[in-house]
Amino acid sequence: MRRLFTILYIALATALLTGCGADSAMKKGDKFYALGEYFDAATQYKKAYAQTPTKERALRGQRAMKMADCYERINQTQRAVAAYNNVVRYKQQDSLTQFHLGTLLMKNGDYKNAERAFQQAIDSLTGTDSPYQLLAREGLKAARQAPDLRKKDSKYSVKREDLFNSRRSDFSPMLCGDNNDQLYFTSTRNQAQGDELSGITGMKPADIFFSQKDDKGKWGKVQTIDSELNSALDEGACSFTPDGRTMYLTQCKTDPDYPRYATIVTSQRSDAAWSKPTDLAISRDTLSTFAHPAVSPDGQWLYFVSDMPGGQGGYDIWRAELLQSGVGPVENLGQPINSSGNEMFPTFRPNGDLYFSSNGHPGLGGLDIFIAKPTETGWMMEHPGYPLNSQGDDFGMTFEGLHNRGYFSSNRGDARGWDHIYSFEKSEVLVTVKGWVYEMDGYELPAGQVYMVGNDGTNRKLSVKGDGSFTQEIETGVDYVFLGTCKGFLNHKEELRVDTATVSNEYVLQFPLANISAPVLIENIFYDFDKATLRPESATALDELVKLLNENPNITIELSAHTDSRGSDQYNERLSQRRAESVVNYLIDHGIAADRLTPKGYGEMKPKTIKRKVAERYPFLKEGDVLTEAFIAGLKDPVLEDSCHQLNRRTEFIVLRTTYGMFDEQGRLKNLPKPKGTTEAEAPKSQDDSWF
Repeated sequence: MRRLFTILYIALATALLTGCGADSAMKKGDKFYALGEYFDAATQYKKAYAQTPTKERALRGQRAMKMADCYERINQTQRAVAAYNNVVRYKQQDSLTQFHLGTLLMKNGDYKNAERAFQQAIDSLTGTDSPYQLLAREGLKAARQAPDLRKKDSKYSVKREDLFNSRRSDFSPMLCGDNNDQLYFTSTRNQAQGDELSGITGMKPADIFFSQKDDKGKWGKVQTIDSELNSALDEGACSFTPDGRTMYLTQCKTDPDYPRYATIVTSQRSDAAWSKPTDLAISRDTLSTFAHPAVSPDGQWLYFVSDMPGGQGGYDIWRAELLQSGVGPVENLGQPINSSGNEMFPTFRPNGDLYFSSNGHPGLGGLDIFIAKPTETGWMMEHPGYPLNSQGDDFGMTFEGLHNRGYFSSNRGDARGWDHIYSFEKSEVLVTVKGWVYEMDGYELPAGQVYMVGNDGTNRKLSVKGDGSFTQEIETGVDYVFLGTCKGFLNHKEELRVDTATVSNEYVLQFPLANISAPVLIENIFYDFDKATLRPESATALDELVKLLNENPNITIELSAHTDSRGSDQYNERLSQRRAESVVNYLIDHGIAADRLTPKGYGEMKPKTIKRKVAERYPFLKEGDVLTEAFIAGLKDPVLEDSCHQLNRRTEFIVLRTTYGMFDEQGRLKNLPKPKGTTEAEAPKSQDDSWF
C-alpha cells in the first residue's frame, strides 16, 4: 500500500511540475511573440505543447495554433503545416485555419490540397466582411491555375549562385557601379556583426556584404564592409541612387520591452567607404514598418513598403518624392499593384518597369515576382511565370544594365525556409544605344546630360554615369535625335534610326563637347607642305566643325592656325594666317555665315600647353608643359623634338560669343520664351517683362 501511495505521489508531482513547466513556457512564448521574436516564441510554444498531456486535446490544439503561427512567420513551412494539422486534429481550428493551411500548401507546391483548403476557408468565411475572404478566393484561383502556369515556357533560365551563398540566409542582391561590377546583398552568415542570435529568425542579425568583379569580369570572394554601415542590428535590402553615392537600406532597431519596427536609413559613400547610417524621416508614424527602399531610375522617387494606415491591406508599396530637404508627402500606389495581401521588395529595371513580390495576387505560391509596366493610363501587370517564380518565396530582383538578366533571391527547395541568391536571364531581342559624353580633346564629363527625342513621342532626359557614359533602350522603326549637353560646353547632336532587329545589338554614339572657355583642337586638318591649301583628307574633320556650328547657331568663333618655331617669325605668321583663312573659306562655302568666323594666324607665338590627356600619349611630357623653342631645344633628342614641333603645328578654335543672332538692332531678345499656357498674343514683347 505504501508503494502504491509513493507511485501516485510521484505521478501527481510529475504532472504538476509538467503543467507548471508548460505554463511557464507559454508565458515566455507570449512575451517573445509580443516583441515580434517569433523564433524564440516558437521554441517556447513547442516546449509547452510537448509538455501538455495528450488527453488535454483542446489545450494541445490551442498551443499548436500558436506554434503554427510562429512557424509560418519564420518560413518554416513544413513545421507550420504539421502544427496546423494538429490544430485541425484537436478540433481547435477557427475560420482562418484552412486559409493558412492553403497558403502553406501552395508554398509546398501541393496545389490539389491547397485548392481544397481554400474552398473550406471560403465556406467558413461566407457571410463575413473579412478581408481574408478575398484572399482565400484569390488563393483558390491561384491553386487552380498554378499547374498550367508552371508548364508554360517563360524563356527564363535560373541558376543558383553558390559563390554568394552561405549556410544561412542570403537575399536581396543589388548591383552597383558604372559597369555593374559590384554586388551588394543581405546575409545572416557567421561573419555578420553581433554575438547574439536574433529572436526573430534564430540566426545572427543580417548585415550587408558585397562582391567585386576583377579585370576579367569574374566575381571575387564575398567581403565584409569595413565601415560603420553594419552594426549589431539587422541591416539589409539596400538600393542606390543613380550616381551610386547614396545607399538606402532597411534597419531594424532593438528594444527589449517594445515591438520592433523596421525603418529606412541612408548611408553616404565617401572615399570608397560607406558612412554610418542616419534615419530617414518619411512619416511621424512610429507604429508602422518602413522597409525595402527602391530608388526610381531617374533618382526622383523613393519607393518603399509599409503597413501604415491608408493602404489596401497588409504591406503595401508606397512612394515619396526625393527632395534636397528630405522626402515629400507619401502616396500609395493603389491598385492594381497593391492588394489585400502583402506587396514587398520593389525594384526597378532601368527601362522603368517596376518589379515587386506579392502573396496577394494569384501566383505559384509564397511571394511571387510581378512586373508592373507604366502606361499612359496607369500600370499594366504581368506575371513572369516559372522558373523565375516557384512555389516558394521569390523576391529581390536586380538587373545588369538594360538587359533582362541579373540576380534575385528565393527560398525554393529549402526546408528551413532560408533564402539563397540565384541568377536569371531571359532571351530577348534588345536594341540599345551606348553614348559617351566627353570634352573634345579631353576627358569624360560626368556632369553632362543627354536629351533623347523620338518621332514616336519619346522625350527623355538621360543622366550620364561617372565615366561619362549612358545606356538606353531604343525601339526599331523610330527616328531618334540625341543632344549631348554640359554647362560650359557647346552642344553636340547625333541621330539614329534602326529599322529592324533580329538579334540584340548595341549602337555606340560619341558626344565630344567643345569647351566654351578654352581653345579646342581640330584634329586631322592637313595642308600641303609649306602651303595653305587644304588636303582632301581634311574634309571629314571640317565637316564635323560645320555640323557643330549648325548645332550651336548662336556662337561665333575665332579660327586659329599655328606653326612650329622653324622658319622666321614673319613667314610663320603669314603662312598660319593663310591657313586659317583657308579653313574659314571652307566653312563659308558650306553655309556658315562669314560674320560668325574670325581667321587668325598666330605663327609660332602661342606654343601648345600640354593637357593631361596629351601627356598620357607622350610619356616624356607632363601636364602643364609649354612647348616653347627653349623647352624643345632642352630635350636634346631629334625624335622627341620632332614630336613637339608636330604638336605645335595645329588648328584650333575658341568661342568668342554665345549670343549671335539673338538680339535685334535695339538690343531686344528676338524670340522671347513664352510661359507655359501663354498664347502668342499674351507673351511679353520686350526685355522690360523680366518674368523669364
